[in-house]
Amino acid sequence: MAPSHTHASTDPLSLIDTYGCPLYVYDTAVMKRQYDKLFNAFDVQSLRLNYACKALTNINVLKYFKSLGAGLDTVSIQEVWLGKRAGFAPEDIIYTPNCVSLEEISLAVKEGVMINIDNISILEEFGQAFPDVPVCIRINPHIMAGGSSKISVGHIDSKFGISVHQIPLVERLVKAMGIRVVGVHMHTGSDILDAGVFLQGAEILFEVAAKFDQLEYIDFGSGFKVPYKEGGISTDIEDLGEQLSTRFNDFTESYGRELTLMFEPGKFLVSEAGKFYTRVNVVKQTTSTVFVGVDSGLNHFIRPMFYDAHHEIENVSRSGGKQRIYTVVGYICETDTFGVNRRLSEVQEGDILCFYNAGAYCSTMASNYNSRYRPAEVLIHEGRAHLIRERDEFDDLLRKQVILDTFG
Repeated sequence: MAPSHTHASTDPLSLIDTYGCPLYVYDTAVMKRQYDKLFNAFDVQSLRLNYACKALTNINVLKYFKSLGAGLDTVSIQEVWLGKRAGFAPEDIIYTPNCVSLEEISLAVKEGVMINIDNISILEEFGQAFPDVPVCIRINPHIMAGGSSKISVGHIDSKFGISVHQIPLVERLVKAMGIRVVGVHMHTGSDILDAGVFLQGAEILFEVAAKFDQLEYIDFGSGFKVPYKEGGISTDIEDLGEQLSTRFNDFTESYGRELTLMFEPGKFLVSEAGKFYTRVNVVKQTTSTVFVGVDSGLNHFIRPMFYDAHHEIENVSRSGGKQRIYTVVGYICETDTFGVNRRLSEVQEGDILCFYNAGAYCSTMASNYNSRYRPAEVLIHEGRAHLIRERDEFDDLLRKQVILDTFG
């Protein structure tokens, strides 16, 4: 029998009994906590938080952030279409792609969303094709943020944004072609810890903003760090809010009119809202290691392998039990290691392990590698659990394949 779309209990073991394993579970209460924390940190005339939906694109999550008053940050035309399907008005969607064709950008123009351009050649083509469409300019401030080239996107070798040193050329193009620039934007990367690094980029953005006299907003991107382990460090949002609000208000006064302060948080809003549950298939001891092998892998949860990301792991079947040291691995025919030398309550086959901080860049990066099924997803809202994505079935693996009769 198909599982119910709602479930009264939010206990993880009960949810797994109903919806199976592996299972993603998200909590809207945590999303709202994070949204309110960020929104309340700034004291400006006009503030807009655009949820960076690439972090978690389930349409129900998009609809929830719309209900909170958020706008939407998108990086593909497909995300634009998802946003409109979720109910966002075109003017509340900003489209910030990179390395896409003018053809795709043209589709976004037809949808009426705000266009953010990060390439001089595309800016020139855009000005010729759409002389009356306002644009935002994404700059690269050449700042290394986050400490890793995998998550820092504002450094000098990044593919993202127009170099701040090329702004004179941008100014000439804008003037010559009559392009109306209504916003300037930067995004330096993820895991920014202190206000100082962020404000360094902000000062560069203010210098650029002063060169355009028709601005409506300045978008400072995001990259705020959330804790990934107990006692872990995170961005001091209150300190950043106080310092940036003061500087932003000073700038708008000198600019001569009110501007909207924008951010595009993704991970900050949803990372801590998500948990991922897996079942232990085997406990395997070798000459040097005790492996715990679970019913998932890099096909469902690639961040530890792709970003060297740390995710706390807990044995929820035996919480508080005797502690032992394990290396947790997946069932994919690759080296898909979730965590090395982790202290867990003594694990037995059949136990359920919980991976924390599973809301951002986890299910949205999942695949069917090894022809494995993608997991179900559940959203906890106001004390009830709702199924928001069904688990794959075998027919889903073949759904878009064209089977030939040639081979008999």
